[in-house]
Amino acid sequence: MTDTTARIPKLTRKGQATRDRILQAAVELIAERGVVGTSTEDVRKAARVSGSQIYHYFDSKQALIRAVITRQADAEPVPGRPMMGALDCFDALRAWADAAIQRQEENGCRGECSLGSLAGELGAADEDSRQDLSNGFLRWQGLLEQSLRAMRDRGDLRPDADLGELSLALLTALQGGTLLTQTMRDIRPLRAALNAALSYIHSFAADQR
Repeated sequence: MTDTTARIPKLTRKGQATRDRILQAAVELIAERGVVGTSTEDVRKAARVSGSQIYHYFDSKQALIRAVITRQADAEPVPGRPMMGALDCFDALRAWADAAIQRQEENGCRGECSLGSLAGELGAADEDSRQDLSNGFLRWQGLLEQSLRAMRDRGDLRPDADLGELSLALLTALQGGTLLTQTMRDIRPLRAALNAALSYIHSFAADQR
């Protein structure tokens, strides 16, 4: 989780619902138009709130975008495939990768408001956004590493498996493969990247010796 959450004041249930509606509108518009093509006014209209309401929760577009980054960082790398305790075997890793591929196929290999797409637009924009994005990716890597550690502790992976490197390889395959797939409108880059990452993890299977 990024540090922006700690600065959100305590809200009433109604206030939280309004804030969530604004964030959801921003997520949907960014998925369609990108960050540059989405204005605060666009979000206000889509969320059906007043100008005073949107600026009550987000005092600038940058604050709104950072909140979107926090929200997407707290989501799972592949929606619908929970990470915690779910990827602790080779079959589960394969199903998780297949779900990522299927999601892109269903989306026509088009962009989404994901942490990866936000990084593509904002990674070099300002230091605060870059740090938020970095923290989000580190969270995702940590979840992957936790799953791989469960496999190693159970004896599925060799004791010498470098879990940090393996989790980073898997995350990089997901993000890099998704970027190329969305750019080329072709599922093959994502499939190839994830297959290569899974093969690398399999090379550390305990029974490979």
